[in-house]
Amino acid sequence: MLARAARTWPAAGSWRERNAARCPLLTLERAAWWEIRRAANRKPATYRCPICGGRLPALSEHLLLMPEGDSSRRRHAHSACVMRARAAGRLPLREDWLAAQPRRPSLWQRLRQARRDGRDAQRPR
Repeated sequence: MLARAARTWPAAGSWRERNAARCPLLTLERAAWWEIRRAANRKPATYRCPICGGRLPALSEHLLLMPEGDSSRRRHAHSACVMRARAAGRLPLREDWLAAQPRRPSLWQRLRQARRDGRDAQRPR
């Protein structure tokens, strides 16, 4: 009797990791900030969640993700997946992004600096 070949199991990792090469849309694109809205759809469609890779019926409660507010690149995602990604810091909102940006000096500070620069230019060396 011939020995049976050992059964090979799929590689470890999530469904998303194993199928990332076949389904490039399962990854979220890089964006500085995201706009998140509640989705209400009555169309009988099924979407794929870009965060977990799971199926997402259109009639279920879910959210729309728009990178940098661009509605032409919107994606449908599970509410729970979005909340987990937000808690992990992977989906910053526009408000979060703006708070992290360096602040421009106020008008008063710019005027004072201009006056100082003018004095320094007039001083003899």
